[in-house]
Amino acid sequence: MVFFISDQFGHDPFLVLISCLLSLRTKDQVTLPASLRLFERARTPAKILTISLAELEKIVYPVGFYRKKARLLHAVCQNLLDRFDGAVPSTIEELLSIKGVGRKTANLVLGEGFGIPAICVDTHVHRVANRLGLVNTKTVDQTEQALKEIIPEKDWININRWLVVWGQQICVPISPFCSRCPLAGVCKKRGVVKNR
Repeated sequence: MVFFISDQFGHDPFLVLISCLLSLRTKDQVTLPASLRLFERARTPAKILTISLAELEKIVYPVGFYRKKARLLHAVCQNLLDRFDGAVPSTIEELLSIKGVGRKTANLVLGEGFGIPAICVDTHVHRVANRLGLVNTKTVDQTEQALKEIIPEKDWININRWLVVWGQQICVPISPFCSRCPLAGVCKKRGVVKNR
């Protein structure tokens, strides 16, 4: 979903950040329309802050935790204005200093927004990388570090795009489609109890 935003609006770090924050714990089919509605109204921190919380909630509804996310968007926008002159910072440390921004979001902003090599590990990347046997890790942070050791830096940004799509369409969480997977012959199938 964030990739669509990048493709649609250009690699704008602010739009990547906001769409990623909206996408947390929400399906892409819900997040994309909400992001598009918001970006029709506002594409800068200052503009988003002109939208009341009540109206912002309506714009982003039905994303999961829409009330909390509306407050988060206001807080992040205010933080960007107060600390970074309204610009999204381009270092992992500064991004992580913004309340509500975790490693996944920070890495996605670095890669998709700035073109800075970073590996964004979400639940799909973590699951697929472990199932394939690329890594043997317990947490997303461990997966990020392990993938950095084996994936060439030139592919760090793309690994998320590749594995997310794979994890949503083929290597789904429960009963993956191993019969349709061209990697089935080399896949370790770690954690796969049942497949189709």
